Amino acid sequence: MTSPSMRRSSLEPAPLAALAPDLVVEVLDTTTSTNAVAAARARDGAPEGLVVVAEHQTAARGRLDRTWESPPRSSAVFSMVLRPTVPLASWPWLPLLTGHALGKALRTEGYDVGVKWPNDLLIGDKKIAGILIERVETPDGPAAVVGVGINASLTEAELPVPTATSLAIESGVEPDRTALLVTLLRSLREAYDAWQVGGEEATTRLRASYAAACVTIGRDVRVELPGGAALTGRATGVDPGGRLIVTGPDGETAVGAGDVVHVRATDR
Repeated sequence: MTSPSMRRSSLEPAPLAALAPDLVVEVLDTTTSTNAVAAARARDGAPEGLVVVAEHQTAARGRLDRTWESPPRSSAVFSMVLRPTVPLASWPWLPLLTGHALGKALRTEGYDVGVKWPNDLLIGDKKIAGILIERVETPDGPAAVVGVGINASLTEAELPVPTATSLAIESGVEPDRTALLVTLLRSLREAYDAWQVGGEEATTRLRASYAAACVTIGRDVRVELPGGAALTGRATGVDPGGRLIVTGPDGETAVGAGDVVHVRATDR
C-alpha cells in the first residue's frame, strides 16, 4: 500500500525560482532545521531575502524550544534571512508582523485564520502554524532568521497533538504547497519592506492592524511566564512595543514573553 506521505507531491522549483531577485529560494529534501541552515548561511554572509525551504525536517524547533516533526511533504516549511535596519528597539515587532502578514495571506486564500499573540496561527482554537524568529550575530551585523511551519496536508491521524489542525482538514482539499509558499513568501516580504521604510508611522499602523486581527485580545487568558509564575486576566491590547496587555486583579501588566493559553472565564 502507498502511504499518504508517498502520495504527496514535491515542491515545484520554477515558481519558487521566479521569486528572485527579491527572494532567493534554496530547497532541501531533508534537513535537521531550516532555521539552523539559514542561520549558518547568514553567518557566512547570505544576503537579506535568502529563503531555505525543506520537504522534511528531522529536528525542527518552535517557541520555548519545543520540538516537532511531520511527515515528508506534508507541511510548508521555510526560514527567511532578514537584515533589519530599523532600530533594535523595534525588532520585537518582527514576530508580530510575521504572524499578521501570514495570517492575512491565508485569509485571502479562503482560510479562516486568526493570530494568537504573539504569532501562532489558529483556525478556531486549533493551531495551524508556528513561527520562530531568532537573532543571529554575523560579521555583517545582526540578522533575523524567520522560521515558519504550516500544517498543509496532515491528516487527523498525523496531527502531533489534539489542539493542532491542517489546511487540508479544515478545507477538505489538499493545498498546492508550491503555490502556498509563493503566496506566503511574497506577502511576508511585502509587509516587511513596508515596515522597514515606513518608520514610526508604519509601526503605528501595524499595531492597529495587528490588534484588529489578534484573536487573543478580548479573551480571558492565562500566561505562563518564563520564571514559572502564571498571570491570569483579560487580554486588552498590545502596547507600543508589541507586548500583550493583560488586565487582572492587580491592574494592567505588559507581557513581553510567555506561553499564552486562551481560557474561559470559568476556567481561571
